[in-house]
Amino acid sequence: MENKKKKDVRALTKEQLRAFFTAQGDQAFRGNQVYEWLWQKGAHSFDAMTNISKETRLLLDTNFVINHIKVDQMQRSKDGTIKNAVRLHDGLVVESVLIPTAKRTTACVSSQVGCSLDCRFCATARLKRMRNLNPDEIYDQVVAIDNESRLYFNRPLSNIVFMGMGEPLMNYNNVLKAIEKITSVEGLGMSPKRITVSTSGVPKMIKKMADQRVKFKLAVSLHSAIEETRTSIMPFNATFTLQDLREALEYWYRETKSRITYEYVVWKDVNDSQKDIDALVDFCRFAPSKVNLIEYNPIDDGEFQQAPTSVIDRYVECLEQNGITVTVRRSRGKDIDAACGQLANKS
Repeated sequence: MENKKKKDVRALTKEQLRAFFTAQGDQAFRGNQVYEWLWQKGAHSFDAMTNISKETRLLLDTNFVINHIKVDQMQRSKDGTIKNAVRLHDGLVVESVLIPTAKRTTACVSSQVGCSLDCRFCATARLKRMRNLNPDEIYDQVVAIDNESRLYFNRPLSNIVFMGMGEPLMNYNNVLKAIEKITSVEGLGMSPKRITVSTSGVPKMIKKMADQRVKFKLAVSLHSAIEETRTSIMPFNATFTLQDLREALEYWYRETKSRITYEYVVWKDVNDSQKDIDALVDFCRFAPSKVNLIEYNPIDDGEFQQAPTSVIDRYVECLEQNGITVTVRRSRGKDIDAACGQLANKS
């Protein structure tokens, strides 16, 4: 109960920390020291702040708490992928994933406990949204994966994708605050060009990102460029229509000049016809884009099935013939339910 009464110290800006110490009759630079311990050094406790006096640490402990995440369980796939079950300060759990390749290590992080949307093919969507993650909880996932990357692969984290649990644009302010900390020289100092925010398509928020001239990359989980088909597999599309999404993405490119990535799974008897391919080609024409064709990862009930390789090949052929960059992305971590669409807190 005591912790609930104390404010999380990481909710304070550096200026607010400086003001706190000044109000206590101390020197403002103490705030700089604490801020550095919290964000650059990832301190989990005030006792870890070894260049600060015991009296000051006691003062901090009396007034604040550090609601740090805890990696409850770590699973390692036979392909090297690592999945973390991350316990939050209130006992709720989210999952994040480390995805290693020969040249890079990518962190796939969550932005919500559960999800705000209702995609029928995604295990996370079957969990009700319980709450948004705070900026520090998003940041902590990245730090944990960076530490694992250094420990197990002898290299720092190179990329971040917001493709874990939740719809990032439904937690817009906290996601942007987390990215600000991740890219700050006073945080992890990562380049925003190495960060991709993946959305199922919230037009209003895509336009807001464009207005704010964000520097990170945008990916859209499209899966169909036919209105009726997309609504059948992603029911929220009835509210956020393809036409609205297209207008928002046109605006995005006009304002940012940043190419759009479309994430696209091909399912048997859902979007495997030539009509589906032609619709996707047409949708890609209004702004420079690339398409990631993603291998489907089953979520137990068998309602959706991966389309045959011949259909994937036809997609690739038609997209390339129309000058659209396309890659086929093989899923990682399927044996530990860490692949796209499989995060469901089974642990």
